[in-house]
Amino acid sequence: MKLSNQSQFKKNIKKIITPWYVIPLIDRWLLGQLIPPMIFAISAFTVISLSVGVMFDLIRKIVEYGLPVLQALQALVYSLPSFLVLSFPMAVLLSTLLSYGKLSANSELLALRSLGIKTSRIIAPAIAVSIFMTGLTFYFNDNLVPTSNRLAESTLRSGIGSSFNKGKNNIIFTRKGSRIAPSTNKPTKVNTYLTHIFYASKFENNIMKEVTVLDFSRENIKQILTANSAIFDKDNSSWIFSDGNIVSTNLTGQTTNIEFKQYIYPFVEGPLDLGKVPKDASDMSLKEAFEAERIYKKIGNLKEIRKIQVRIQEKFTLPCACLVFGLIGSILGSKSNLRSSKSQGFGLSVILILVYYVMSFICSSFGVKGLIPPIIAAWFPVVISLFGGFYFLRKSSSV
Repeated sequence: MKLSNQSQFKKNIKKIITPWYVIPLIDRWLLGQLIPPMIFAISAFTVISLSVGVMFDLIRKIVEYGLPVLQALQALVYSLPSFLVLSFPMAVLLSTLLSYGKLSANSELLALRSLGIKTSRIIAPAIAVSIFMTGLTFYFNDNLVPTSNRLAESTLRSGIGSSFNKGKNNIIFTRKGSRIAPSTNKPTKVNTYLTHIFYASKFENNIMKEVTVLDFSRENIKQILTANSAIFDKDNSSWIFSDGNIVSTNLTGQTTNIEFKQYIYPFVEGPLDLGKVPKDASDMSLKEAFEAERIYKKIGNLKEIRKIQVRIQEKFTLPCACLVFGLIGSILGSKSNLRSSKSQGFGLSVILILVYYVMSFICSSFGVKGLIPPIIAAWFPVVISLFGGFYFLRKSSSV
């Protein structure tokens, strides 16, 4: 019985190992040089990012707000995927610079070139790993990060309680359409009038709080509705306002004031949809981001439309940074005049990362401001960096 179990175990191990030996020897050797520094770089960048971005803030919450240590550790774990997404591209750059720089300094790449192997073939394993890391980063960013960020937020909220501000503030929903003409009591032909402004100071647990609605839907009457809270009744497609009053003013200046405990107001679901949109695009999946774009287009908020369009494109360009850094790092590392010093490799990585992300930030800001189209704002740094990488590759291959 033991022998059969051992033979089955050996068969399973062989199934796992066999695909590795299908890979050509040169690729296995280069991957063996590349993967260990990449694992180290991912660990190092993640620890540094967590320490600066989350850990110090959690310690402050433990001391000042009485956050339990166990829940602080849970929030730290939940925050891990969002920092891994940032660490992956930087780790690809540092690991390619270090591994290929070491091989270049030891004249191992020179030996490969003397056998007629081109630079493009030498860096092929790095490009393959970069493509894999691009896919992994996209998966993390689209599936794990939004969920883990929400779990981290809910963990902090349950640990700190009411002192932790949860909810979305300052919900402003505008609606355009026809107005009711006083002479015919029918909608006007012009349907571009501003008919409603819906404002809530806070949205929490599907409840709008401190609500104000300006109603311009009738040409001869203006109404101001204020209420302590409001909830949406999906069955009747209406809002139920609680504890408020309605002030109406007609063309002659006459004013009426009606107080109510509960008032049913027929209006669209738009404010509820807007309130459910996460405050930050990093808390959205790609599907949620497209839904947010649809909501903003429905409202007509041009600034938010441009912003979410840029963020949607960045859902794709952020993972592509792995490919950009993998290409540039492997080419620069394989240059014969680059030293293998880890400090030099780390310093060059920091400079390249800084240049790339500063360029990305500037282009992103231009896209949100509307100075350049969103797709160009998001993809310009990637395209320019890839062109630069291929230029250096062609230059090094011709040497």
